[in-house]
Amino acid sequence: MAQEEINKAVSGEYKLGFEIDIEQDTLPPGLNETTIRFISKKKNEPEWMTQWRLNALEKWQKMQEPHWAHVTYEPIDYQSISYFSAPKKGANSLDEVDPKILEAYKKLGIPLDEQKQLQGIAVDAVVDSVSVKTTFSEELKKHGIIFCSISEALQDYPELVKKYMFSVVPMSDNYYAALNAAVFTDGTFVYIPKGVRCPMELSTYFRINALNTGQFERTLIVADEGSYVSYNEGCSAPMRDDSQLHAAVVELIAMKDAEIKYSTIQNWYPGDKEGKGGIYNFVTKRGLCKGDNSKISWTQVETGSVITWKYPSCILQGDNSVGEFYSVAVTTLAQQADTGTKMIHLGKNTSSTIISKGISAMRGQNSYRGLVKMAAKAEGAHNRSECDSLLIGSECGAHTFPYLENKSAHAKVEHEATTTKISDEQLFYLRQRGISEEDAVSMIVHGFCKEVFNQLPMEYAVEAKALLELTLEGSVG
Repeated sequence: MAQEEINKAVSGEYKLGFEIDIEQDTLPPGLNETTIRFISKKKNEPEWMTQWRLNALEKWQKMQEPHWAHVTYEPIDYQSISYFSAPKKGANSLDEVDPKILEAYKKLGIPLDEQKQLQGIAVDAVVDSVSVKTTFSEELKKHGIIFCSISEALQDYPELVKKYMFSVVPMSDNYYAALNAAVFTDGTFVYIPKGVRCPMELSTYFRINALNTGQFERTLIVADEGSYVSYNEGCSAPMRDDSQLHAAVVELIAMKDAEIKYSTIQNWYPGDKEGKGGIYNFVTKRGLCKGDNSKISWTQVETGSVITWKYPSCILQGDNSVGEFYSVAVTTLAQQADTGTKMIHLGKNTSSTIISKGISAMRGQNSYRGLVKMAAKAEGAHNRSECDSLLIGSECGAHTFPYLENKSAHAKVEHEATTTKISDEQLFYLRQRGISEEDAVSMIVHGFCKEVFNQLPMEYAVEAKALLELTLEGSVG
């Protein structure tokens, strides 16, 4: 199969690159104490939150931007970014949401009208710096479940936010976490009370819309003893020649016997084939299995962003706690991704599973970077890691950087990795049976990713498969 034909098969058109034509209030570019106080005042935050933000800014200003990841990009001018932008039209109820936003979300496949929602899925819709609508929150309250924007939580549940925010990802954890702590604007807060199984899927959809802005959302999910919640996040952005910054922080806390299932379908604009435009995606995600028998699982399908830097992790503190990471990361065009996970085993008989699938095509570069750490007291702990890379074409790359540290004589760590390439023989075999080039690539890729797709809730598994086809098959959709 000629390289030209392979490239055609994997250069899918980005379908969500439209812009929402609405009036917005946008803060002039620049980051200093005035910026922080503006954001805090705009959100009517308590004074302690303003002080936390200012402390974070001070820490960030003393830190150096990290450059150890296996990615290269033009330097970011943090003073040329606007740190707050919101639709001018208010949104205290669905009736007040700008119809153009409602239409845009409908176009994205996420109607915000509860009557039209898929049954069993509640949505928090975030446009640039604000949450414009959270559906089914009143229904969830009947079960004692809090599902709202982080801004609303700071108003209505300040003690819960104060107790848990920065407890898993400290504000000085890393350069981008400190930046987020200073300027985060909106995101989602979830609290599941003791013994409650959340009766519906919860989700947040992040949309970047305004020009020359960054998006800095913060998500905090707390599952109290014996509770369960399944949460999904999605995202997209307009097609622009200039890159935009997205630096988010996600914190998960699972108490005794609790379970959190967190899924991501990431579809930021990936830039063009020369690497022009696209989102710089620098994200910190970490979960704490605080209680015995708790469980956190991360499942992610990553297809967008021109640069991705992300490592969803678990700290397994409770005895018998479980951490899982299932990931498909696709880089095509000129995308670069440095992703992976960290599993920190502290409790006894803890277990973790890592299944990482990297797909590289055209000039795409995909790196898996992982850490598995067994503490001295983690007796009976067990980890199994599988990192598989699939290469499509001759100009792409796959790189693996695992780090294993075992301080317990009674813990077990297993790691295996493979790198394979779609061969001319495989494609010839399928084409001989009347299957087109694009369908042949799609069949091979879907077989490669099956183990991860099986972990997604059904509705999102369908979406993930469709997204993969859009990314890898120019003629589909």
